[in-house]
Amino acid sequence: MTEQGQGTAGTVPHVVIVGGGFGGLTAAKKLGKQPVRVTLIDRNNYHLFQPMIYQVATSGLAPADIAAPIRDTLHKQKNTTVLLEEVTDVDTQQQLVLMQNLAPLHYDYLILATGASSNYFGHPEWESNLPGMKTLADGLEVQQTMLGAFEEAEKEPDEQKRKRLLTFVFIGAGPTGVELAAASALHVNHILKGNFQRIGPGDARLILVQGPDRVLPTFHPNLTAKVEKKLKELGVEIIKGVHVTELDEHGVQVGDEYIETDNAFWLAGVKASPAGEWLGAEVDRGGRVKVQSDLTVPGHPNIFVIGDTACVLQDGKPLPGVAQPAIQGGHYVASVIADRVAGREHREPFKYFDKGSMAVVGRTYAVVESGPIHTAGFFGFVMWVFLHIYYLIGYRSRVQVLLTYFFAYFSAFRRKGGSRIIMLGRRQAIPDYPQARTLDKTTG
Repeated sequence: MTEQGQGTAGTVPHVVIVGGGFGGLTAAKKLGKQPVRVTLIDRNNYHLFQPMIYQVATSGLAPADIAAPIRDTLHKQKNTTVLLEEVTDVDTQQQLVLMQNLAPLHYDYLILATGASSNYFGHPEWESNLPGMKTLADGLEVQQTMLGAFEEAEKEPDEQKRKRLLTFVFIGAGPTGVELAAASALHVNHILKGNFQRIGPGDARLILVQGPDRVLPTFHPNLTAKVEKKLKELGVEIIKGVHVTELDEHGVQVGDEYIETDNAFWLAGVKASPAGEWLGAEVDRGGRVKVQSDLTVPGHPNIFVIGDTACVLQDGKPLPGVAQPAIQGGHYVASVIADRVAGREHREPFKYFDKGSMAVVGRTYAVVESGPIHTAGFFGFVMWVFLHIYYLIGYRSRVQVLLTYFFAYFSAFRRKGGSRIIMLGRRQAIPDYPQARTLDKTTG
């Protein structure tokens, strides 16, 4: 690569993007009309609207409602190639991306948007019994676990075992944990009301466990108080200020209390993909690569890291691992590459514009914290629909996507059956989504 950003021996510069999540897909779209070759690599053939996985888990939406084929999204871009592959390493000296089943691929520019997986904080043995909420397979596993628990409880003669089957423990009360617990409360009440002979809504117990002393700890205390009140109205018990210390096949140890359950879900944290190891770069405690102000890796001006894979400091604090920093990072690095290829110097550092934080707590109720706006209730839900969905999805017509999700969300509560099909035994592997419980290396 020359200083002006031209490819090897004067050829068209080759931009390799690893990860088809929010950041990677945004960068690919923005580079679609630039004089470069783009190769996007992902281990999945779809882009996942990750914030809505909990709706799949609670049978509100089908998997196809929250996933879009990457090839369909980029099919009009003549300069773009999509590879369904798993990246295993990066050779920074030779500028090669190493893959599991293909020959190494040379890059002039590399964008790593490889996302994150669930962080079990030193307890990898818990992973097999505590599904998270990071992949589509996770959502399907939670769904099948819950639906299977209802069926087993209906035919279980032993009262103690039946109580264990109908006890659901959600570990972690960030936005994902709160949204899943609230949606599960509605889900359980809806399914158990009149559909079974021996069990009903009053037999289910839903428990939300939080290490810090309040749910949604990054939100304003006034909003978290309203969220806790709403969760309790939905029938969710909240245990705060304690951690899960032990796990066995019959329950979890939460502080001094042992809770018997067959259904515990891990929503307590994430860790970055091994991109930092590939690069030999400095990482933070979560494994995120510490990048410079232009999102490049120190010592490698042609390698960019964005989204959950990057530790980006702004005002002395790391940016949150949500979709908007990834999307804005994708826009930014694409513009930097475009300027370099055109021979222009891009001087402006990356600056994240915070559109706010949001969480849905049951049907038509949400909390929103955006600048001076702190609101909860139906108005918050309307803001969530327009700000959360409209601004996060950019790979199809925004109006079309907005309407699709808006009506799908409401119709999910109206229809009697929902997406309540049991395909597998409880806790079996999801055959359509291989390596579901392993690290998702290339999903941004």
